[in-house]
Amino acid sequence: MAELFRDKTLARKTTPAVPAEEALERRVVGLYFSASWCPPCRQFTPLLREVYEELTARGVPFEVVFISFDKTAEDLQSYVMDDHGDWLFLPFADPLISELKDRFSITAIPQLIIVKPDGDVITPQGRKHVQDRGVSCFTSWSQGMDKA
Repeated sequence: MAELFRDKTLARKTTPAVPAEEALERRVVGLYFSASWCPPCRQFTPLLREVYEELTARGVPFEVVFISFDKTAEDLQSYVMDDHGDWLFLPFADPLISELKDRFSITAIPQLIIVKPDGDVITPQGRKHVQDRGVSCFTSWSQGMDKA
């Protein structure tokens, strides 16, 4: 993950921004491509928040990074504050958003891409896993973490 987010700072709704490399170190990361104007996103976000909060409470090495497709900084901020878990997010219109969209071939949202600490994709089907299995999805995501 360090390569993807090199020299980036990520915000969180309840704490000051942190260096991405530090926040994502040795964690499975869910790259969450979403927007406040997207009805399927608005349906999925509360479910992801529940799973994230449960995994965080258990102390598992998992983090979500929200990659916004919102149209304004105000829309992003409102969506984060009203609907999201206390996960990380890239600032509005950060150039990395476009790079990540291209790198992971994002053509529709919501998308939850699960990646290993080394940046290799575990699954592009994170949304389906969360919907189908809830918190138990982390077990399959974390296999091989020691090798990453």
